[in-house]
Amino acid sequence: MSKDKGKEAVGLSEIGLGLEELIRRGARRVIQEAIEVELAELLEQFSNVKTLSGQRAVVRNGYLPEREVLTGAGPIAVKVPKVRDRSGSGVKFNSAIVPPYVRKSPRVSAALPWLYLKGVSTGDMSEALSVLLGEDAKGLSANVVSRLKAQWADEHAQWNQRDLSTARYVYWWVDGIHTGLRSEGSDGQCLLVIIGVTPDGRKERVAIGDGYRESKASWAEVLLDLKARGLQAGPLAAVGDGAMGFWAALEEVFPATRAQRCWFHKMGNVLNALPKSQHGRAKA
Repeated sequence: MSKDKGKEAVGLSEIGLGLEELIRRGARRVIQEAIEVELAELLEQFSNVKTLSGQRAVVRNGYLPEREVLTGAGPIAVKVPKVRDRSGSGVKFNSAIVPPYVRKSPRVSAALPWLYLKGVSTGDMSEALSVLLGEDAKGLSANVVSRLKAQWADEHAQWNQRDLSTARYVYWWVDGIHTGLRSEGSDGQCLLVIIGVTPDGRKERVAIGDGYRESKASWAEVLLDLKARGLQAGPLAAVGDGAMGFWAALEEVFPATRAQRCWFHKMGNVLNALPKSQHGRAKA
């Protein structure tokens, strides 16, 4: 299977998954990649140690049995690698992240979008990992954090620069997501998300970017970037809430796209104006 087909299969496997399962998958990937980078650093540290026959003394040797660690997204299964020390010096791999457990944090669900923004876009990987893994993340060396930053930055850059000249969409679902997390200079910052449906019915992540208060300028930057990468036309219809920034930007960049207000948001607005005793009748 080619690399591109493999990535497509992963994307298709996520269609229909609930938000909680997507969060668990994201958390597992973050933790597993951090462990693998820790191992790579250990192997590099002993790369010059050789046996009498000239072989590397410290080598990878499979995995320990899969175990669950506790996170705010629930228990997540991870695999911790093992090493073999042929020199008999007793070198072992001990992850700074996994043993004995990962502290449960209710901030994990809100933090994962910020792992994307702060961990990849701004390079503040230490802060992002600390939000996900708690105090245990402080045990990661600077080299481990640097390796993770480079690895994720490369993956993000490839996705964010992908060619869209053959992309076609029937619908877009659009929203600005405010995570509730706050850090210096982040007040008003949010995730701008576009999920698209292709003519054959597949869901795709079209864009995930950072913006300021869902403003017209922020949305226009996202849409113009899609156009610059070859997207020839917007979808037939875009569905979103009443945030005027997106609709104003859409009219300028893809004026042929029809706008449709999201019924879920409309219902929420109606319910907010009614006493709770009337919610049942309104929903019916």
